[in-house]
Formats: sequence, C-alpha cells, structure tokens
Amino acid sequence: MANIYDMRRYGTVVFLLIAVGLAVLFLCISDNIVKKLAEQERQRMEIWADATREIANPDAASDNIDFLLSIIQSNRNIPVLLTDDEGNILDQRNFDLPEPPDTLDPLYISPVNQAFLNNRLNALRNTSKKIVIDIPGGESQYLYYEDSRLLRMLGYYPYIQVVVMLVFVVLVYFAVISTKKAEQNKVWVGLTKETAHQLGTPISSLMAWMELLESLGVDADMVKEMNKDVTRLSTIASRFGKVGSKPTLEPANLNTVVSDAASYMSTRISSRIHLTVDCCHGPLMVDLSDSLFQWVMENLIKNAVDAMEAEGSITVTTGRSDRNAWIEVADTGKGLPRNRFKTIFNPGYTTKKRGWGLGLALARRIIEQYHHGRIYVAASELGRGTTFRIELPLMSLPIKV
Repeated sequence: MANIYDMRRYGTVVFLLIAVGLAVLFLCISDNIVKKLAEQERQRMEIWADATREIANPDAASDNIDFLLSIIQSNRNIPVLLTDDEGNILDQRNFDLPEPPDTLDPLYISPVNQAFLNNRLNALRNTSKKIVIDIPGGESQYLYYEDSRLLRMLGYYPYIQVVVMLVFVVLVYFAVISTKKAEQNKVWVGLTKETAHQLGTPISSLMAWMELLESLGVDADMVKEMNKDVTRLSTIASRFGKVGSKPTLEPANLNTVVSDAASYMSTRISSRIHLTVDCCHGPLMVDLSDSLFQWVMENLIKNAVDAMEAEGSITVTTGRSDRNAWIEVADTGKGLPRNRFKTIFNPGYTTKKRGWGLGLALARRIIEQYHHGRIYVAASELGRGTTFRIELPLMSLPIKV
C-alpha cells in the first residue's frame, strides 16, 4: 500500500509539471505572435518614414504626393512622433493627449500636451523604436513610435491567460484532493461503523455463553479472565462505533489515562520489550474521550512494538507547555525516513504484511478532529527509533507553585 502514496505523490508532481509546461508553451507561442506583430508595425513605420522622406524631397514627382500623404494619413493606431535634428516635435499622431487638440488650428499644441509629448519623447529616445530619416540637403528627421494599443493588449493577454490557467489548475487540483479526502472519510467511517455493527452480535452471544458457563460451575478464575476479554471486545466495538460521530469529551487527568493505557499494554507485549512511563508532576487536565484516547495510545504502543521486532524499549513521557499538554511515545525500533513522516498517517499506509493500515489514520482523526490537538512524528532516525508526539489543549493554564 505504501507504493500507492508514492505513485500519488509522483503523479501530483507530474501533473503540476505538465500544467506549468503547458503554460510556458502557451506563453512562448503568444510571445512569438506578439513579436511578429511588432515586426509588422516596425515595417509600417519604415514605410511611413520613406513616405516622409519622399515628401521632403524637392525632386519628388507631384503625382506621388497624394499617394505619399495617404500612406502617412493611413496610420491611425500607432502613436508616432516626428522630430528635427534639435529634438523639436514636428508632428504627432495617435496619442491620447491630456487636452483635446484645437479644432481651429490642428497644428497648435497646448503647453499641457507639449509637456506630455516631451515626456513620451524622452522615454522613446532610449529605445530601439526610432527611425532616422535622411532629408535631401543634409538634414535629418527622427521618427519615434510606440506599440499600438492592440499590440499592447496582446502583450498583456498571454500573461493574463497563463495566470488564469494556473489558477484554474490549482483550483481543480485542490477540488480533486478535497473530494478524495471526503470520499476516504466516508469509506473509513462506514467501515468502522459496519465493523462495530458486525461485532455486536457475536459479543452478545459470548456474554450469554459466559453466563451459562458460570452457571455450569466452570472454574471462576477462568470465567473471570474470559469475561475480561469479552468486555475488551465490547470496548473495541464501542470505539469503532464512535468513529464518525462527535464523542462526548469530559475532563480527565491525562497522566492517569496514559498510565492506564500503558498498564494495559504492558501485560500484552513481549517480555523482551521494556515499557516505561514517565509522567510529569501535577495533573494534566484536558477534555477528552477516555476510550478513544486510550485507543490512540494503544495504537502507538503497538506500532512501536512492531517497529522493534519484539525486542527493545518504549518510553511514554508526558509534559506541559504554555497552553498544551503533550505525550511522547519513543521506541528503539528501525526508524522512519523523513519523507514518511506524514505519509504514515494516510489511510491504507502500512509496512506490515497484515493489517489495513488504519491505526495511525484513525489516531490522527481522533486527536485532530475530536480533541482539537495534533499528532505527528517528532523525531526519527533510521536504526535508532522513532518518537511520536501528541499535543492537546489544557483546560486551563497550569498554576505555578
């Protein structure tokens, strides 16, 4: 099952890389189109400059003047500035001037418009959008131009599309992830409740059989031990039934709950595994569901036992910070690589040949969703062991004596 999460992680990376690759490809294609349009506008400006040069030529045929003027007047979308050798503006076209031009004298440029055009001219002098027009007689004129409004819009449009596409990909990705998590939650909740339901009938039958055995005079100690196991089965079924339903939280001393869970597990693990509990001084009062929290502790201790292969030590420690109580379960097992710190809490993840891989997934659900706490791998080193840490909010700030 571990490979499923590896494939999912790699698949997510591949999906994001493909999305980014498509965005870059689209940007390159659009940028190429913009460059070609810019080249076409440059060619139009060179034709405009040639027409201006011919008009200024005293030897130009009069029959061509109208044609040349039509070329100049046909430019209605590319902003153009024509200057002399001294930088004086001789003509301007297609600029959005701050003040409307004088309709009575179209050649007149108001001081406000003049300042505006001078600023644009200064900006254009340091660009490549300049064409030198050599006028017969040794004079020169300079044609400066800007990108047309359409070209500027096309220049921004690819970036806008890329951003929209990336936002869409991100939204789709998180929507899919959220849907998968919701489906997983439904599956696990349904599975646990069905398990509790299926256990109910044989447990009831076992209880009846225990009463019959007791009435038949079977050894009392034997019946007592069997009753403990049946009661234990009933507790397990009750725990499964509570998954998916909001449990009732009651004030409890975390030290007591942890000690009880460790005491129960100490008689059910190998004698070659040394289990110790180190509780902090003073009570750790928290709101919790005793049965569900003990289930979490038992799962952590069982995982520690499996990691050590029946030999080693487990240390359970409690303590407090400013606002939280914490529990650490440390083992001397085989440890975990860092890239497994979060994966091990995924439903279905397991490194064992048996089991469904639900223990730590349910533990995280119990701690985070029901008790509003945190559970995570605090530390791990291959060949040295792993430490799990649980943090729960204290009912009140600790009183310092």
